This record gives sequence, C-alpha cells and structure tokens, in this order.
Amino acid sequence: MVATSDGRRACGDYPKPIIGVVGGIGAGKSLVAHELQKLGCVIIDSDRLAHQAIDEPAIQSELTKWHGPEIISAVGKIDRQKLGTLVFRNSEDIKRLNALVHPRVEQLRQEIMASVRNNSEVLAVVLDSPLLLESGLYRQCDAIIFLDAPLGIRRKRVMESRGWDAAELSRRENFQAPLDKKREIADHILSNDGEPALLSNQVREVLTTVLARFGRIYKG
Repeated sequence: MVATSDGRRACGDYPKPIIGVVGGIGAGKSLVAHELQKLGCVIIDSDRLAHQAIDEPAIQSELTKWHGPEIISAVGKIDRQKLGTLVFRNSEDIKRLNALVHPRVEQLRQEIMASVRNNSEVLAVVLDSPLLLESGLYRQCDAIIFLDAPLGIRRKRVMESRGWDAAELSRRENFQAPLDKKREIADHILSNDGEPALLSNQVREVLTTVLARFGRIYKG
C-alpha cells in the first residue's frame, strides 16, 4: 500500500495501482483512459456503468416514476439525452439521481476490480469518473492525472461529439468541481491540445512512474 503526498492510499490491500483521471468536460479523459488500456490497464468507466445501471429494471422504474413515461425511448430504455436535459436543471435533481444510481455503480466497480485483482496481465486499474473528486472516489487512488486542454478546444469537441454550445458546456461544468480543485489534487498534469502522439508519450511516462512506485518496471 503506497501513500501519496496528500495522504491518499491505495484501496485497502488492493495489489495493483489505482489511477484516477480528471479534467474539464471535453478535455479528452476517455482518450487518456484508452491510451492506458492499450498499455495494459483495465478501465472502469463510471459513465458506462451509470448507463448500465440506468437500464436495470428497478432503477428504470424509479426514474419513470419521477419523470414520467416520456423519458423512455422507442426501444424501451431510458432516453439518456432527455433524462440529462431534465436533471441538469438544478442541483437537487442531480443529487436525487446520483443517490439512486451511484450505489449500483459502486457495486459494479467493485465487481470489476475483484475480477482483475489477481490477473498478472493487468498492470493497473484506471478510474474514469467525471465525479472522481465530488464523490470522494479520488481517495482510493494511488495517482491522479489531470488532463489540461484549452477551453476553445474543449468547446469544439463537445459541439462535435454532443451537440452542446458554449452555454451548455458551462452549465454542465457548474455542477462539477472547479478545474483548479481538480488540478490541485492531481499528481500528474498532462496536456491535450490536439497532438495525439504527444499525449500518448505523456501517458506512457506517467504509467512508468506509477508502476515504479509499486516496485514494478513497465516493459511495454
């Protein structure tokens, strides 16, 4: 178990490094996670797990009670875009949604971690969670990566990938911890200004450093 500079520790006696990824919306956190996956890490994507949880019958039923049948898509699943539009109107709706979904997400996360615990081919576990700081999940991490990207680039990315304008990006980020707080808890700061090769090299260097703290050598 390895202590970090701010007193964080690995998740109990978990034998592999746990790496958290934080940054602004559109910074490219999933890209960093993908790079780490290529290097031999297992990615736990909280958004993907939340989508899985929302589609489970019990949670879907509760959401339908709250917001009505109009949030159900033509294929019988929760329309996540409609749900997001509804809940991102105020903090109380978000808190209620998180209280419903997050316990199941945590259960799924623990199941994944248990499944790779003794897998020698898995070098580290990566937590890709937009609420890593807010949820306190960062305290389980041995290392935290903050991904920095210019606001203009982030706006362009979310417009192309999600159809959000600048106002929507700002509104969504207002429900997350400020970027300076995310940067403050980070052990490693990477830049993602649109040069994939440079980012890939930065990610490899961070993984090498983290593994060295666990007495392991990256051989990829």
